[in-house]
Amino acid sequence: MAKKITIILTLAFLILLAGCQPKTTPEERLNAYIDHWNSSEFTKMYSDYLNKGTKEAFASEDFVERQQKIYEDLSINNVEVTFTKLEDEKNWDTEKPADFPVQVKMDTVAGPVAFEKNMTLLFETHGETEDWFVEWDPSFIFEQLEKGDEVRVSTTTAQRGEILDRNKKPIAVNGTGYTIGVVPESFTKSEDKKTLAEVLEMSVAAIDEKINQSWVQENQFVPISKAAKNNTKLLEKVKSIPGVSFQETEMREYPYEEALGHLSGYIGPITAEKLEELKDQGYTSTDSIGRRGLEQILEEQLHGENGRKLLIKKQGETGEELLITETPAKDGETVILTIDAELQKSTYNAMEGEAGTSAAVDPKTGETLVLVSSPAYNPNEYMLGISKSRFKALNEDPLNPLFNRFGAAYAPGSTIKPVTAAIGLEAGTLDPSVGLQIDGTTWQKDSSWGDYRVTRLHPEAPNPVDLNTAFVYSDNIYFARQALEMGNNAFVSGLKNFGFEEEIPFALELQTSQISNEGTIGSEGQLADTSFGQGQMLTNILHLASMYEPFLTDGTMHKPLLFMDEEKSQVWKEDLLSAENAEVLREGLRNVVVEGYAQSANSKTVKIAGKTGTAELKGKIGEDGKENGFFVAYDSESPDFILAMMIESIEDNGGSDYVAGFAAKVFEEYKAR
Repeated sequence: MAKKITIILTLAFLILLAGCQPKTTPEERLNAYIDHWNSSEFTKMYSDYLNKGTKEAFASEDFVERQQKIYEDLSINNVEVTFTKLEDEKNWDTEKPADFPVQVKMDTVAGPVAFEKNMTLLFETHGETEDWFVEWDPSFIFEQLEKGDEVRVSTTTAQRGEILDRNKKPIAVNGTGYTIGVVPESFTKSEDKKTLAEVLEMSVAAIDEKINQSWVQENQFVPISKAAKNNTKLLEKVKSIPGVSFQETEMREYPYEEALGHLSGYIGPITAEKLEELKDQGYTSTDSIGRRGLEQILEEQLHGENGRKLLIKKQGETGEELLITETPAKDGETVILTIDAELQKSTYNAMEGEAGTSAAVDPKTGETLVLVSSPAYNPNEYMLGISKSRFKALNEDPLNPLFNRFGAAYAPGSTIKPVTAAIGLEAGTLDPSVGLQIDGTTWQKDSSWGDYRVTRLHPEAPNPVDLNTAFVYSDNIYFARQALEMGNNAFVSGLKNFGFEEEIPFALELQTSQISNEGTIGSEGQLADTSFGQGQMLTNILHLASMYEPFLTDGTMHKPLLFMDEEKSQVWKEDLLSAENAEVLREGLRNVVVEGYAQSANSKTVKIAGKTGTAELKGKIGEDGKENGFFVAYDSESPDFILAMMIESIEDNGGSDYVAGFAAKVFEEYKAR
């Protein structure tokens, strides 16, 4: 019996002894705590793992809610917490603290953070539970953080990259302008407010909304609007209103205004939709973003990346700030274009506000020197926030200045005749010295054409009509007969060799030049029409300029370039023309100006060669009887560039010679500079 009692007492003692021992080691408890930490399970960490002293010093909101907010506000992710385990197993003394080196790594909105600290675990009794519990303070969030400190992010704004021309002249740059504003205590009269609203083309209510913002003080300058620094007329009006003034401020500038408006585009405040799309790329609600043109196309290169500092603002009067981590600002790239801004401005001005488009290319390299759409808008107006009345005026202007014409395609008219000739010469069906007997104003191959006849403008052209005469008199019948001679397949193949029906390899989206709507020619009548740039043929202005390159390069057409860092003289098309045939065409193009109907380009200072063209607009409502005029030309002595120009609705201005006169001004100004 005694032996049985002894056994029972021994078992009871062992059970009691086991209950006094910790259920886990401090290593196991810390490992579990860190698992929750890495998963941001702060509630679990607080309720089940913090020791009594920590909970007395920090309420749940100081631990759980604060860390949740910090993690959210600072975009903390990729948290990786580890601890250094002891090399040897040891028996832990529950009367003593257990210390472990803890390594903390994380990514934040301002960059990576990493530090190491000792974490202490104490053996405590919590209710019916005895175990190891963590001693915590805010330095386990960030090493230098103490109770009462604030954590904040400071942003360093990246400079937007600039757009320069080939000579480093500014196209879109970070300059200065003016912020127009009021000081409320000096701006009290309702009539002054009404006057300012009229001058700025905004409502009185909009001015009141800005003045009544919560942060506004009576003696404080309140921004109302912005103005370009060269808008002296507006600034003078503003200056005359009591209580209104303006301050210089950083601002995007477009020095060439309308001349480069469609190419440069402009920036504007980011929209809510775009912000949602780009928020992961560092954009904020106060950012501006490219809205049109190259500002929009090059947004990724130009925008840059804002820098950020993660700071601890210490408690106390000194308010010392400690840097936790920093990502420096990365300014946007400077983009240098092949564009010659002064040549572009000269071309735009030469067009005298007429509706049309122009392009110029360097025939040796393929560099785009000019890309004009006329008329245009001033990007400075849009960047500053265009008024409703001004936008309405632009939108309702019959010349449509908001339409980008260099991106569109047009029937090229007779400017395509040199290309038709080049195809015939290379096919061996056109002998430049052999003349055709052509009589009368109209011609058809035979009665199978029905009512269709080819019409020419100058029936006085002397017979026989050879290639040179056909150029000088721009004889449609001659080129129609040559196209018929070479045949449908040879002609279509030749046009495709010149890049028709193929997307032009260019940095901007341009409408593809087409032979026809279907890309084929379905009848002899259509073949005849297409030979002189009518029918359904369309070409964009840059491609048209590029198509004249083989006449100067003995058969090579280069890929058109827009950026100076692109490899020069990239071959797009080659072997289009022999040197002998190229010489024949150059001679004919010079005679067009000297002997033909481009007399406005027969300059005394520049020996211009080129080809005019007139395209009738057919089939569209309101366009019957209207004609677009073209001139594609170069300086025959110094062919630094080929200029292609188109002016709309020249039917009442003397035809395409009207355009030749505009182009001549460009060449003369270029030579004089």
